[in-house]
Amino acid sequence: MKIINIKRNIRSTKRMTEIIKVLSRFGFREVLVDIGLENFISHKKNTEETEGAEVDQQLSRPVRLRMVLEELGPTFIKLGQILATRPDLIPPEWADEFKRLQDNCSLVPFDEIEKVLANEFPGRLDLLFSAIEETPLAAASMAQVHRAQLKDGSRVVLKVLRPGIRRVVEEDMALLEGLSQFVESYFSDLGYSPVAVSTEFSKELLKEMNLTQEAQATNRLRRYFEDDPNISFPKVYENASTRNILTLEEIMGRPLSSVDPATLTAKERRTIVENGTDAVFKQCLRFGFFHADPHPGNIFLLPGQKLCFIDCGMTGHLDKKTAEQLIDLVAAVSQGDIDKLCRVIIELTDVDPAITDKRGFRVELQQFTATFQDASLKQLDISKLLSDFFSMLQRYHIVCPSDLLFLTKALTTIEGVAEYFDPSFNVLDHVEPQIREVVTKRFGFSALRHRMHKSMTDYAELFESMPADIQRILDQIRSGRFTLNLEMRRFEHLAEKVELSSRLMGISMIISALIVGSSILILADSMAKKPGLLGILGIVGLVGAGLYSAGFVVSFLLPKKKKK
Repeated sequence: MKIINIKRNIRSTKRMTEIIKVLSRFGFREVLVDIGLENFISHKKNTEETEGAEVDQQLSRPVRLRMVLEELGPTFIKLGQILATRPDLIPPEWADEFKRLQDNCSLVPFDEIEKVLANEFPGRLDLLFSAIEETPLAAASMAQVHRAQLKDGSRVVLKVLRPGIRRVVEEDMALLEGLSQFVESYFSDLGYSPVAVSTEFSKELLKEMNLTQEAQATNRLRRYFEDDPNISFPKVYENASTRNILTLEEIMGRPLSSVDPATLTAKERRTIVENGTDAVFKQCLRFGFFHADPHPGNIFLLPGQKLCFIDCGMTGHLDKKTAEQLIDLVAAVSQGDIDKLCRVIIELTDVDPAITDKRGFRVELQQFTATFQDASLKQLDISKLLSDFFSMLQRYHIVCPSDLLFLTKALTTIEGVAEYFDPSFNVLDHVEPQIREVVTKRFGFSALRHRMHKSMTDYAELFESMPADIQRILDQIRSGRFTLNLEMRRFEHLAEKVELSSRLMGISMIISALIVGSSILILADSMAKKPGLLGILGIVGLVGAGLYSAGFVVSFLLPKKKKK
């Protein structure tokens, strides 16, 4: 076990050296110096020129950091792509730059892919597939895609995790977590938490590397739209899928990214946009589970302008309560109700209410709502409203739930698709009936009747069970088995005070007794005809009382050790 750890530490050290060299070459040497790594890079200065010239320092820092991520490979490319969806964790200009990251990764030789397949389907590979194309369809940072054919003749695509990618990612993630803690301890005014960024990245990356979760998400969305003639999701072949392999039906269509709008009629473009918009808003508002990355490369155009969504690795949840809070958010913004908006912020983010009570925060909220106030639903740009809202919260270091950021990303992305194919299309105007349906379900007569019925049922159940509960308590009291557990905060301090008071009283009584007793002995000795032993004992007693009193006073003046 120790040998394994040593090997891992050696690999981590080599990887750290590579990261530092790349950061230095792309103009981040001053950052390395600031965090105390100048000694680590001092002896690398001469080798940098042989490995590549430094990039133009005139380029902005976000651009140079994007180039760093591309240079460092799959894990860091994926880090940038995930952070591009989280403008609450990093500055917005950095998030915008990271959106340009592309998965331009080298191809994995097919013999290595074949080994992965053989390990995942031991003894079953030839029974499952009749043919697998060696030339990949695509090579991304995490996985590679190949066409194949099942034994029953079904045409499928195989999404295979790159060999060894888990080990590489785990080592890179461990390094990132250590670096993030190191950076956060040095810089407190970044406007975001590097540790929070690292934690969010690890969570999303682990989810994306588990292809079983993607299979479950794809199946779930497919069930939601199985009766929809305009929207579909690919079929998952579960018997040919594992944690590292995902087998999907091959979609016989064209990705929207390859479709030229000029080749389509106005009606066809409008139908495409309507279907895509309906799909995203139905997922968000009706089902509460949505595809978080509906960009044109993930949407295939089928005959009749039917759309098929692929790559469900990035998904978001929107529960009923959160959906209602978002409706309250939009209503509060459009009405300029700052108090209501602050309550929504507290419910959505669990922020300290003291922040929302600050005058500066409320003034900025007022300025924010003024931009959207008095706008009708058809005129309201919800994606811009949410983006600006979360950007404002980021300036106050308020971290929002990732699913809300995924929702904003999904809405913004589908609006971009709509603008590309039909600039005249009004997304909010089209989905207004769906939004009104959600509002009606919440505030309509039937919704109020349902809530009232539920409340009455809960009260009835409470009153129905109350006699039995009271009888149970009385039985325990009669049998002497009734116990009452109370949690009293700061109770330990009360116990300490009582103990201290008892000690003070005891010591005071002892000192008083010594003084009184000694005085009586001295008085008795002075009244005797022949002074002797009693006077000596009285003097010793007074001296003892004095020393005892002095020690008692000194013990209070000396500092006390805190209890651990």
